[in-house]
Amino acid sequence: MTGTVRELRVHESVRALVRPFVTAIRRADAIPVVLVEAVDDTGASGWGEAAVSWRVTGESPASVRAAVLGPLSDVVVGRPLDATATLGADLARAVVQNAAARSAVECAVQDLSAARRGLTLAAALGAPGPGLSGGRGRRTGPGVRSDVGLRSDLRVPADLTEPADVRVRTDITVSAASTETLVAVARQHVADGFTTIKVKVGAGGDDRAALVALRESVGPDVVLRVDANQAWGVDEAVGIIRYWEAAGVGLELVEQPVRARDLDGLAAVTAQVGTPVLADESVRTSDDLREVIRRRAAGLVNLKLAKTGGLAAARSMAELAARNGIGVVVGCMMESSVGVAAAAALAASLGGADAARTHDLDAGLWQSTSPVRGGIRYDGAEVALSSRPGLGIDGPAGDGPLVGDDPAVDLPAAQRTVAP
Repeated sequence: MTGTVRELRVHESVRALVRPFVTAIRRADAIPVVLVEAVDDTGASGWGEAAVSWRVTGESPASVRAAVLGPLSDVVVGRPLDATATLGADLARAVVQNAAARSAVECAVQDLSAARRGLTLAAALGAPGPGLSGGRGRRTGPGVRSDVGLRSDLRVPADLTEPADVRVRTDITVSAASTETLVAVARQHVADGFTTIKVKVGAGGDDRAALVALRESVGPDVVLRVDANQAWGVDEAVGIIRYWEAAGVGLELVEQPVRARDLDGLAAVTAQVGTPVLADESVRTSDDLREVIRRRAAGLVNLKLAKTGGLAAARSMAELAARNGIGVVVGCMMESSVGVAAAAALAASLGGADAARTHDLDAGLWQSTSPVRGGIRYDGAEVALSSRPGLGIDGPAGDGPLVGDDPAVDLPAAQRTVAP
């Protein structure tokens, strides 16, 4: 493969949400969408997204633009598209922090690089099954290294047939709300085909009673998760989780019950409850993950590209977690289908128990419109990755359909009809 990166471009827009997104730390009715476009010497484009929020990622559209068009462009402009093995590390050396900006640039270049090879991004990351433009992938050698170099063991077969979609299961999030609204929204999501519901808690409501009521309403077969977004102290977290355990709520996991930097507190909660604890805000880097492992502070970790700084770091952290018996959920910020597409490609590339896990990739369903044409589409509780090269994104869409190539793709009924 030949070709180089000619330039990086930054695209900004504001996307209304279909209903308010409410957590213990913020409420959002619309989100800024910041896309990075990598253009090669033929004019072809690759795409990435920088999820921005001063309170969550510590970045803004202005800071992303400055980093991308400054030091990060210095790293990639003129870079050969087959020189991706150290891309993530090179971007990390160019700036301090700025993880979302680095991730957007790395994803855009990896998208472009994979497409030049005729591979989907998922296949380039080592995902099994279909992954080639025009045909099914043939796995004839070992998987991709953690440095996310492009695979060399996949070739386009002679019989060019339309490949099936690679699919990743996702939960769907229910915002913090009154018990009545929470139950109504969750029931509609179940009717739409979702089997895993993630509930935002810790925003001041009666979380104990709400989860008991929700379990009674949806029945025993629906998987329930809760996310406290750092809202509780140790004693409060232990008391609430033990209440749910005694009441038979049967949660799959509790996400980030205490403050991000309170790893001792996180470990104390983990040690005192039977419900698995998932670390999210506590883990941004490999060093953070090593500390969680050392302290046995959580049984699972939520990896988000906007936190890790990109695909290479996230892959490395997933492998570190797997070696130490820590489960991986691939998550997303409140971002568009562009960022979710890269995260879904990462999720599709995982092995072991994580390959079959339900991930946390519903953010594309919260936007009223998608900023691009092509890419992923949602099919009930599944994210269907495009079978076209790279991420399968055709370019900016204006105010087109929500996601994917099919203009008939519609929102789940709960996103359309249930009041916040």
